[in-house]
Order: sequence, then structure tokens, then C-alpha cells
Amino acid sequence: MTRLSHGTLLATLLVLGSLLVVTPAADATGPAEPDELPRTAYVDVAVATLWVAPGRDRPVDLPSTTNPVDLRAWTGGMTLAERRWLIGDLETQATYGQRVIVMAESGDWAQVVVPGQPTPRHELGYPGWLPKVQLTDGRRYAHLTGRPFALVEKATTWLYDDPRRTRPMMELSFNTRLPVLARLGRSVLVATPSDGVKWLADSDVSVYASSAQIPRPTGADLVQSSMMFLGLPYLWAGTAGFGFDCSGLTHSVYAAHGIVIPRDAQDQANAGTPVARDQLAPGDLVFYARENGTGRVHHVGMYAGDGYVIDAPTNTDTEESGVEYVKLDEHRYAHEYAGARRYL
Repeated sequence: MTRLSHGTLLATLLVLGSLLVVTPAADATGPAEPDELPRTAYVDVAVATLWVAPGRDRPVDLPSTTNPVDLRAWTGGMTLAERRWLIGDLETQATYGQRVIVMAESGDWAQVVVPGQPTPRHELGYPGWLPKVQLTDGRRYAHLTGRPFALVEKATTWLYDDPRRTRPMMELSFNTRLPVLARLGRSVLVATPSDGVKWLADSDVSVYASSAQIPRPTGADLVQSSMMFLGLPYLWAGTAGFGFDCSGLTHSVYAAHGIVIPRDAQDQANAGTPVARDQLAPGDLVFYARENGTGRVHHVGMYAGDGYVIDAPTNTDTEESGVEYVKLDEHRYAHEYAGARRYL
């Protein structure tokens, strides 16, 4: 990775900016002929939320369906009842710069699958619908995706317009990955899907040549990452640092450490290596199922050690939930314990 001197910085920015800036509306929002699908596109907002069908969104969801998005306004502006309404209407989320595959279009919406989120529902990735305005074809950006990338390791961090990081442009989520172009001091120059070159604080990211170069984590590493999100409000289908569902938390923490596991709790319970309860170790996933633990899995958490689990429990009818650290034996679903799996 190149370190730029101040003398060459301006020239580099001018060249790179001219190569990378595109018009999002021309990239992904135009009509597509059937023989053009499927095709690759890139997420052009901090976090894109995928829906079960086009046009299911409500007025209260507007901050999550525009470009740019404001997920803090969205999650903070919903009542408990409005949050619970989302159950069954959302699918998953995808982060800024993430590659997706466009499978179909309907009006202003596109059906995509998200690679890297395994599910039996589609061999290519997790499916769902999102507004086309949140996508770009990223043709210039695509040529840079083989470069070393910056991986966001904080719950969220800011993307900046300038290397001194005085002009914030977008708040990014944990596990966002962007191609790295250079370093200057304590800032990292990255490419974006349609906004040219931007900057990140090097203290908030790690830079890897490829996903295979991400160090194999210990269970303690996974627990430490999960602990960053304690108290974060529950969000059905959430996979980002603005809100998680139960399996979104476990999937995303493992993914940020270079380990791909299934997206949903039942599928996570069907993979990995079975672990006896008296053999649990930090980083293991523990599962809860209907019918006192004998039915379908509906919840997952991460064993944290010392008899505790970290999880994102579902909102109840009367109480909003957040990511919690709780004794395994005192968990709200303790009577539904259905086993554990290890992925390390």
C-alpha cells in the first residue's frame, strides 16, 4: 500500500476522483431488458435494507429507503409497534460498497441477492428487494475491488471528504469494506462506489490484502467484537452497527473476522460442529427452539464464557430489546435451549 507525500496528494486525488465519480441515477435506476439480468451492482448507501417485496415500506421507513440513508433517524423514529411490524417484512441488510447480484426489477425496486450471506433460499446469496436508487453499477469501482481493502472494525465510523477528517460525509457500519488506494499520516484513502475517493481514520480500520489474510480469530476475539454492541437496539433483519437481529449479530461478527457462516439462526444451527453444553467455549453459538428446545430454532446467541451469553433478543409486545450480556441459565429462552455449534 502506497504512502503519499503531501506534494503528490492533490494530483493523485484529481486523477482518482475523475476516474471514480459516476452518476448513480444513470447506473442502476434505468430500465433493464430481461437479457441484461442477472448483473452485478454495488450498494451505494451506508446500509441498504432488503425487503420481502417491492413497495412494502411505510412513510416511517423513508430514512431507510432513500439515498443517502439515515438509519439512526429511522430506528430512533419508530415506536415499538412500528419496529415489531417489520418482523417478516424485512430480509437482511448489505453495507456500503458491497457487491450484489440484480435478479429482477419492478418499477423503482430491484430484487438482489447478497453474496457472502449463505442461505438455502438461493445458491448465490441472501435474496431481497431494495430501492434502485440505493444501487450503482460501479463499473469503475469494480476494477478496484481486487485491491487491499479497509475493514471497519468499530461499531460505526465516519467516511470523510478530506485527509484531516474535518468534513464527515457518511457514517459507515462495522464490517464495511472499501478498496484502499493509499495512506497519508493517520488517514486511509479509499475508493467508493460512486462518490470518488474518501478518507477513513486508520485507527478504526484494518487493511488486508484479501479476505484470506484476515487473522483467524480466537473465541475471545469474537466475544470482544460482540461486546461493542451491548445496548444497541434490536432490528429485525439487521446486520449492521445501527441495529441487529439475533443471527445478524452472530453472522456479522464472524464475517468481520473472516469466517463466513449462514445468515439465519436455523441454518447456523445446521452447520458448524456440535458442542455439548458442559464443553461450551467463548465464540460458540447457542441456539433456542420452539417446543421447549425440540422444534424449529428461532434464536441464537454467542457464548461469552463464565456462564454468560451475548445476544440480540427480539422485541416483545411491551418492551424494546437491545444486545445483552446475560447468564445462560437466566436467559429469557433458557427453557428452549437446543444445543450449540462451534465454527472455529
